[in-house]
Amino acid sequence: MTYEEYLDEVTTLIVENYGLSDAAAIKLVVQAQDKEFFVRHDDDKALRNLDQAHKDAKTLYTAASAAPAAKKPAPSKPRR
Repeated sequence: MTYEEYLDEVTTLIVENYGLSDAAAIKLVVQAQDKEFFVRHDDDKALRNLDQAHKDAKTLYTAASAAPAAKKPAPSKPRR
């Protein structure tokens, strides 16, 4: 998958697996990009796969969950 598709997949997994809103998940991924978390993925296409996307989604969510309360992303509203 392309780099952009990979980022979309990581974002989708954060929403689906951890219940964050789309906006909160996008914010996590953008912040990770700003911190150069995905540089290796851009350079190495082999890192852009579904298994790695699951690992990266978990890593980003776990790091955000450990952040101070003021910086934690808001969970999405329950779906009906």
